[in-house]
Amino acid sequence: MKLIRFGEKQQEKPGILNAASERIDVSAFVQDYNESFFANDGVAKLAEWLQSNENAAPRIPNDARLGPPIARPSKIICVGLNYSDHAKESGAEVPKEPVLFSKASTALSGPYDPIEIPRNSKKTDWEVELAFVIGKRAKYVAETDALSYVAGYAVMNDVSEREFQAERCGQWVKGKSHDTFAPLGPYLVTPDEAGNMQNLAMHLDVNGQRMQTGNTNTMIYGVRMLVSYISQFMTLLPGDLISTGTPPGVGFGKKPPVYLKVGDVVELAVAGLGSQRQSVIVTE
Repeated sequence: MKLIRFGEKQQEKPGILNAASERIDVSAFVQDYNESFFANDGVAKLAEWLQSNENAAPRIPNDARLGPPIARPSKIICVGLNYSDHAKESGAEVPKEPVLFSKASTALSGPYDPIEIPRNSKKTDWEVELAFVIGKRAKYVAETDALSYVAGYAVMNDVSEREFQAERCGQWVKGKSHDTFAPLGPYLVTPDEAGNMQNLAMHLDVNGQRMQTGNTNTMIYGVRMLVSYISQFMTLLPGDLISTGTPPGVGFGKKPPVYLKVGDVVELAVAGLGSQRQSVIVTE
């Protein structure tokens, strides 16, 4: 199943994209794709409801805005330097354990919403990533059971302000958390349709020029390990979002570095999970 959310910002409703690529409004059955939905086996219940109600459910207009495919999660956890060639371009050693950092949940945005350049920003950068959503409360999870805790997978652009991240003292969260710095979607693909998460091609273009080309088969730490590892340090709640790192080709790794500017267009995709497109604007 492919879960979507549609409508104006802060007013999104839940929907699905069906096998015929029709957008179906399911708000008559589901309030939202939030912690309660995932915690109460919402995906399975929705699938059962659709068997009898899909044909009669309203269709979503093609011009309706798509928001992030999940409601604002309790937390967004990201993994840094999780591709060996990206670590190399960053001038860092391959980490002996996953490097974890957070993004503010207010950074979450839709897959086609603009990216805002923050005030005083000089080094706003891009990162195409595979993300996944937690489906049930996870604490001290064994690797052998880890994938059963995943509700679905999606494309994420881990937008980053490198000066804020690396030169303003303290943790990376400063450079990762501006509004619009976590475009997610266009949909959340449930595991039964997602295929092998450790063998997905991915890419990112800026103004039509290919910047990143990679595959999840070169991740240092895969999804199974990450669920288990992160759950050793914090309780993951249903609906929490984890983003798994980026392949090489980010702006600060170019020689000389290249950063986003107002008017740029960023396009990115992960195989089987859809594509995103964002224009770059100045912050409001």
